[in-house]
Amino acid sequence: MMPSPEVGGRAPSAFPSRALLQKFWDVAGAVSIRTKIMGIVLALVLLLGAGVTVQVRMALLRVLTQQLREQSVSLARDLAARSTDPLLIHDLYDILQILRETKANNPDVRYAFVLDAQGRVVAHTFGDGFPRGLDRANAVSAEMHHHTVALTTEEGIIWDTAVPIFDGKAGIARVGLSEERLRATVNTMTAQLLLTTALVSVAGIAAATLLTWLLTRPVHRLVQATEAVRRGDYSPRVGRWANDELGKLADAFNAMTADLAAAQAERQERERLRAYYLRQIIVAQEEERKRIARELHDETGQALASLMVGLRNVEEAPTPEEMRRRLADLRALSASTLDNVRRLALELRPSVLDDLGLAAALRRYVQEYTARFQKPVDLQVVGLDGQRLSPEVETALYRIVQEALTNAAKYAQAKHISVLLELHAGQVSAIVEDDGRGFDAESVLRSGLAANRLGLYGMRERAELVGGTLTIESQEGRGTTVYVRVPVGPPGGYETP
Repeated sequence: MMPSPEVGGRAPSAFPSRALLQKFWDVAGAVSIRTKIMGIVLALVLLLGAGVTVQVRMALLRVLTQQLREQSVSLARDLAARSTDPLLIHDLYDILQILRETKANNPDVRYAFVLDAQGRVVAHTFGDGFPRGLDRANAVSAEMHHHTVALTTEEGIIWDTAVPIFDGKAGIARVGLSEERLRATVNTMTAQLLLTTALVSVAGIAAATLLTWLLTRPVHRLVQATEAVRRGDYSPRVGRWANDELGKLADAFNAMTADLAAAQAERQERERLRAYYLRQIIVAQEEERKRIARELHDETGQALASLMVGLRNVEEAPTPEEMRRRLADLRALSASTLDNVRRLALELRPSVLDDLGLAAALRRYVQEYTARFQKPVDLQVVGLDGQRLSPEVETALYRIVQEALTNAAKYAQAKHISVLLELHAGQVSAIVEDDGRGFDAESVLRSGLAANRLGLYGMRERAELVGGTLTIESQEGRGTTVYVRVPVGPPGGYETP
């Protein structure tokens, strides 16, 4: 079933209105801010001016029309009162003088005349003849106070008022007042209001122009600076125009570009360091390969050659005792060669790290480190009993601790070194602290590509590769502390051996 418009559909007329509204907004939204502000100000001024003009014109026309009607009634009653006696004694001349005086003293009066009891015109102010039908255009009964009608003529609206004379027994007095002067007054007032609206519109346009200039000038500067930032130029700065929202926006923009410039410089520096570090890694790998090849050639190769010569000598031994002695020498040489090969393998990758985990590998390395450098190392492992981390995290932490201990042995001249490895709340932390001579960490990190900085940068790179952070706190004469923190997820995400 098709849904009814009331239940399942939307009124069809809503779609055209929405489309028209969207079309209007597409056009209005493409207009500049300056044009929008000037258009809004001008529209408001014109709307206000037109509204005030119409309301004032209507109110003024209503008030003046009412006054004109009241004036018409007042003049007609005055004319009726003054014409009573002359009309009773048939003094037409006096009546005519009264009519002429009434018209002369009131510029709005277009005519005045008096009818007798039989409805005949006895006197009027029309010099060239009384208009046909005018005497029948308005009538008043004896019991009425007055009667006023609006007559439409070539000159406009005439408010004609009829008042009975001597309760209608003597006749009727009629006065007609024209709206011409009233209309002229209203038109004059309307013209003045329109002129005022025009002047206010000009002032509004000037004010809108000044306002838009004040608003759009910093906005244009922000747009230009933003375009420069989009092109990768973070040097433009926008001057603070005023202590308002635009000023705050300029400050925020300047702070943003400064941060972007600093971030770009840091990124470029990191990229340069990364490239240098990668080159140094390649060089170090080649040097390590050369060393291993040299050791294999000088030690292992020589040992194997000695084994071959020794085996030949065993074959040529004159007595069994000499054979056993030579075999014992070959056994010792084989054991020494095996130890050398095992040492090379451990230097490349400690097998205990893969087999038993990070904690066991660090304990083994600390033992070898203490025996090699004769520096006591206090190692504490918390929370890692029976837990394994991902191979990437274990390798990164092992190499970072190894590098920190190596730096302590080479540069720090420390007497005591402590290592803390802790797993807590989804984060593994490694802290290496020594009481050596220390150094200015910030200046070293800002300095050129020195060897010690390369080691620190490598430690930081390893930490960042596994999503961790590395912090170095050190001062000259106060030792060095290296903090490494790596998130490893909830306990369910750990590996178990």
